[in-house]
Amino acid sequence: MPSVLSHPLAPLAHYYRMVKKTILVYQDPVTGLLPAQQQGIGNEQHAWVRDNVYSITVVWALAMAYRRIQDVDEDQARTFLLEQATVKCMRGLLKAMMGQRAKVERFKSSFSCKDALHAKYSSVTGQPVVGDEEWGHLQIDATALYLLTLAQMTASGLQIIFTLDEVAFVQNLVFYIECAYVIPDYGIWERGDKSNQSIVELNSSSVGMAKAAMRAMNLLDLFGARGGPASVIHVLPDETVKCAAVLESMLPRESNSKETDASILSIIGYPAFAVSNDQLVGDTLGTLQEKLGGRYGMKRFLRDGYKTPRENTDRLHYEPWELRQFENIEFSEILEGLTVEVDGVETLPEMYQVEEKDVMVEYSSPGKSQRVAGGRCPFMWAQSLYIVGKLLQDGLLAPGELDPLNRRLSSVKKPNVVVQVVVLAEDARVQALLCREGVLVQTTAQISPIQVQPARMLSHLYTFLGRNRKLGLSGRRSLDVGILATSRVYKIQNKTFIFTPQSFDRSMNYTDTDPCLAMSTLAYALNY
Repeated sequence: MPSVLSHPLAPLAHYYRMVKKTILVYQDPVTGLLPAQQQGIGNEQHAWVRDNVYSITVVWALAMAYRRIQDVDEDQARTFLLEQATVKCMRGLLKAMMGQRAKVERFKSSFSCKDALHAKYSSVTGQPVVGDEEWGHLQIDATALYLLTLAQMTASGLQIIFTLDEVAFVQNLVFYIECAYVIPDYGIWERGDKSNQSIVELNSSSVGMAKAAMRAMNLLDLFGARGGPASVIHVLPDETVKCAAVLESMLPRESNSKETDASILSIIGYPAFAVSNDQLVGDTLGTLQEKLGGRYGMKRFLRDGYKTPRENTDRLHYEPWELRQFENIEFSEILEGLTVEVDGVETLPEMYQVEEKDVMVEYSSPGKSQRVAGGRCPFMWAQSLYIVGKLLQDGLLAPGELDPLNRRLSSVKKPNVVVQVVVLAEDARVQALLCREGVLVQTTAQISPIQVQPARMLSHLYTFLGRNRKLGLSGRRSLDVGILATSRVYKIQNKTFIFTPQSFDRSMNYTDTDPCLAMSTLAYALNY
């Protein structure tokens, strides 16, 4: 690989032309959103959240590459234009989602598909383009991807969030995804269960992306170097750990109906890097390559009927036994080396398909027939990631620039955590009883100025995060705080607080008034 310190102008100019012709030419001048460009099927002006985030990533990446070589005014101008195009797209998505802030508020309590943020908006107006029940809108991974990319871009120096009202909304988006480990959704392909019956499932890709987003957003100042305590995002550590536990128990499966899925690539690698267990990453990647890999890239998942010669576009779903007709003829998504030249520019098509005349050949001898480019060309999302990969390969961009929060180092071994337990007596009477047994402890009053409060007080304090009357947002709705949250020392208004575990709060956990059960619960929590 070339040195990352070399910056020839010719390659950057080449990639700039590619980005301009395949990405920026489609950006709406008012909203900054990128339309799907699905000509002839009525979706020409639909802007998907996920597609927009992935597509604009290359514009941001190219801006960082240009930052290094600002030798002439033209290079400085291009850097500025690319950065502002990125900010405009991300703010266009932010405004579209803020227009549905009432849904965010309801979803924090209901987890209902009807209260989910929409998966796509009009690229011209930023308004919804389909009804709440006319699309599989509940896609936790799309919202999480937006938050993850927002965090990375902010850490790289871009100013995307402008006001404290927007900070409050982003904080509520964190609350929107924090329970991803128990929220079934429609997944990255928007159809839920593989039989297309609009059955939501718990998806590894959604849980993993939510985990990565929460890790990235935690303690991030959305105003960058010019911010303060009011612009910092907070995440409860227990929610991240719960996502990690569920994710690692699911892989390499994607969901109940999908043995595995190409979307898992986004969580074991770029951009999420959500799995810290190297062995699990290797095993999952091996399963993906074995079950989905081929000469033309990867299938989305097994028995995927989308865009195959056997697909019946007049039907909304298939019965489970009918899915066998799609075996071995699923379309393949492009990974590398299979580009199509359009107007002198290398472009990636959406997929490579089996032609109708080759279906029987593919049934009998999988992988033998030639496939043809199909779908949109260029496919903006794939085109973006392809150019990002080329920038990295040519040494024009360093991994650390694309990942300033170092998500890619999540699997690096860290020092073992030493758990320390502080035992305090509730009052002088309990202190005296413990003293008789030879246990010398202080009372909560004796450790002043440190104040000891129950966990319910901490949960009450967390409800103030993201609260905004102007936007109608109430902050965090869940009153649950885990052992990791109560294991921290908090500084609030120049006062120091520590909190007892939630299991010690008898008003919320009456079963733990049994001493044996209380000790068992505490031992389990410490081991966790």
